[in-house]
Amino acid sequence: MGLPRVTLLPILDASEPLRKRAPAVDENGKPLSDFMVVIPGLRKKSQVRIQQTLKEIHCILARFGDTVVFAELNLKLNLLWVSIRPVAGVRFEITEALRLSIPNARLVSHI
Repeated sequence: MGLPRVTLLPILDASEPLRKRAPAVDENGKPLSDFMVVIPGLRKKSQVRIQQTLKEIHCILARFGDTVVFAELNLKLNLLWVSIRPVAGVRFEITEALRLSIPNARLVSHI
């Protein structure tokens, strides 16, 4: 699996809601788990800083490439949605890796 799909824009004008874009099951029909991470103030940063943050997110999620199935960054909401295979504790590992690189990143919800 290569890098997960991470999108910055045009989330505001997406033709389908996220619940329809984000997969609910993997390629074998097994249910996926989801979580959200908020990155406060990201959209107000310079374009260079936003791109740097996106690169950091890509690198971190790539380390979990066998687990991460889908990821999308909604810049308007400063919200990263990640769909993963259900592996015990991995959402916290990913979130901690994000926090080490992006200190104000916070896990806000998981399903």
